[in-house]
Amino acid sequence: MSLLKRLFGGGGEAAASRAPGEDHGGYTIYVEPAKVPGGYRVGARIEKGEQVHQMIRSDVISSEEEARTTSLLKAKHLIDQQGDDIF
Repeated sequence: MSLLKRLFGGGGEAAASRAPGEDHGGYTIYVEPAKVPGGYRVGARIEKGEQVHQMIRSDVISSEEEARTTSLLKAKHLIDQQGDDIF
């Protein structure tokens, strides 16, 4: 695996979404933390209509459940801050 992929999250296995997407102000959030060495990387997919934004953060959390909770909170925060500018 290349150095850039390791630095920017490539190669991690996305944890399967267990629940349908959650609506937040007209956006749908799919929580998708990626399994990486040491835990789970915070991540989510945010959709609005045909537009999709893949949110990946550098945070690695040891518990999958905590990573899912953190991913949802960070996705909501991103939507509240940037709205359609994320696309």
